Amino acid sequence: MPLSKTRSSFYRRLYVAHLVATGTASVPAITAATGMPRRTAQDTLGALDELDIRCEFEATPGERHNIGAFVIRDWGPIDPAWVAAHAERLRDALGYPPRT
Repeated sequence: MPLSKTRSSFYRRLYVAHLVATGTASVPAITAATGMPRRTAQDTLGALDELDIRCEFEATPGERHNIGAFVIRDWGPIDPAWVAAHAERLRDALGYPPRT
């Protein structure tokens, strides 16, 4: 059964938050891990706030041109242990490639 737009959006946000929390924390890294377009990755990172997941960009000291990574500061009402335990199921449901 195909995912509804609401469910796929929710799963995508959870999975992207999981990627950030486990070190896949830049837009290029997220697009490489998922195959999603750059704009979708950027929009998804921006939409984490709608789930009360506080995700912030942290610039690398001494670097220019927005070099750095995203960091999850607060998961809000979401249980990161649940997301980590179900990350593979979320990835499969979204049709993303296996992590290497």
